[in-house]
Amino acid sequence: MQVADIVRVQGEAGHDVEVATATPGEALPGVHRLVAPMPFDLPVHPRGTGHLIRMMTARRPDVVHVHMGAVSPFAWMGVRAAVRAGLPVVVTIHSMWDPVTRGGYRALQSAFRWRSWGVVATAVSEAAARPIREVAGPGVPVHVVSNGLDVSAWRPSADVAAESRDTVHVVAVGRLAPRKQPMRLLHLLEAARSRVPEHIAMRATVVGDGPARGRMERHLRARRLDWVSLPGRLTREQIKEVLASADVFVAPAPRESFGLAALEARSAGVPVVAREQSGVADFVRPGKEGLLGRTFDELISSVATLARDPDLRRSIAGHNRETEPVKCSWPAVLEGFERCYALARG
Repeated sequence: MQVADIVRVQGEAGHDVEVATATPGEALPGVHRLVAPMPFDLPVHPRGTGHLIRMMTARRPDVVHVHMGAVSPFAWMGVRAAVRAGLPVVVTIHSMWDPVTRGGYRALQSAFRWRSWGVVATAVSEAAARPIREVAGPGVPVHVVSNGLDVSAWRPSADVAAESRDTVHVVAVGRLAPRKQPMRLLHLLEAARSRVPEHIAMRATVVGDGPARGRMERHLRARRLDWVSLPGRLTREQIKEVLASADVFVAPAPRESFGLAALEARSAGVPVVAREQSGVADFVRPGKEGLLGRTFDELISSVATLARDPDLRRSIAGHNRETEPVKCSWPAVLEGFERCYALARG
């Protein structure tokens, strides 16, 4: 969704953008699907480098912008193809590099000497940039260009902002996959509830879907946590409705490279609780836009503190509604990419 938004806003800014992907799907204007029959529809093409070289050589783009996660074989093919075609390359890395990933890219350096390719790299946060810089070394510039958001679209109406509620509503949004630690999120909610006086009513909504959902539902039934709901995956408009009634947003994953859902909540005026060592710390400061914790117990305490203290919640929510995360707005993101394109072309 983030890449689709980048393509849209770059097109609106007057750029001519084409996308090459190995992901199967419907035909879309400007999208070239280089799809090979692979088990489980894996987005990998065994001859992707050759296909991409032919495409790039025919079109001669001004710059090739590759988007990759921790392990992205097709994206790596895109980098190699652009270098072999003699084209400027900017690589945006959307994930946190763990020790295994860092070791993998060191091995690739030994095999391909990619540090000498003239690539310009960007990461979506300072937390994500640090391990990349450790591997890339001084010869590969690694800039931070935030993920983008139409900030004004998430701002709540004046009527919603003025509402007072009797129940503290805690919200989390994300894929229910092991990397996001959804079971720990349920333990966090239950532990935070135990630290809040019984006369304060609480409810929680965990938006999203994924392989851990069944286990989470069984856990909620076993623990009789009927105040926690799992509505599944929702559209952006539906998420806006959920955030309109939220008092606290929780993003507990320690290896969150950015935290787009947390940015949406912050833009909607909701106080955010997140890990100090995650990418969320780029746009959430303790006591300003939310509360940060370095440990799991500190996250529990932060949620409980906000649930117990309506004045603190109102103060943070008011600040979030009145100030915009400027670095995450689309004009700032486009400007950041333009600087990287110019650097790569130079």
